[in-house]
Amino acid sequence: MPVLLTTAYFPPVQYFAALSQEAILRRGGKSVSSAPAVAFLEACENYQKQSYRNRCHFYSASGVQSLSFPVVHSENGYSLPIREIKVDYSTPWVRQHKMAIVSAYRTSAFFEYYQDELFAILDSQPGTLWELNLEIIRFFIRKIGIPVEIRMTEDFLKSGETVGTGVWEGLPYNAGLDAVDLRQAIHPKRPDDILRRLGKEKPYFQVFAGKHGFIPNLSIMDLLFNEGPDAVSYLVR
Repeated sequence: MPVLLTTAYFPPVQYFAALSQEAILRRGGKSVSSAPAVAFLEACENYQKQSYRNRCHFYSASGVQSLSFPVVHSENGYSLPIREIKVDYSTPWVRQHKMAIVSAYRTSAFFEYYQDELFAILDSQPGTLWELNLEIIRFFIRKIGIPVEIRMTEDFLKSGETVGTGVWEGLPYNAGLDAVDLRQAIHPKRPDDILRRLGKEKPYFQVFAGKHGFIPNLSIMDLLFNEGPDAVSYLVR
């Protein structure tokens, strides 16, 4: 079943596990063919503060740290469609985020292979939150190699009933999209059980695990920078 997700800045691992949950890799020798998954991004909601829409969590030498970027205030506060929210570049947050990421992941096995292209997205300063996040999401989809088709919603559709069976049992079901609704499920201030549902509740290598132990549900950059090409095997069954 397709999933419905909000936009997110450097989304957490469970976000990518959810959007790739229908993808199947079939390995034959060195060749890999795939059946693409479908995932919907909510493009018609209003912006919500204190969510993954403009923040992420990563693993630094001192443990879990957060990054967030400012958006431009409007006359109506934040009551604007998500695609109209502008990013505020009046402070040097791009430089600060890049420095924090380098400090945290410069010793990881694969960071150097992705750094330049990823930082080029930040340096280009996309005008809106939507554009910035979408470029980052597509970057990680491409680099990890997730066979997924991203579609944007055309209307804001409320979910009614819940999923009856399967891994998403009990979660909201969006009949208009025939998708499980995860718009409220993945939130920095609320725990979720998505990785458990998908059978992905397992550790992978982390640079500072020897100091602080394994920390789950961090930004997808933590998985990619530490696992590189093997990140897809963690996400796609």
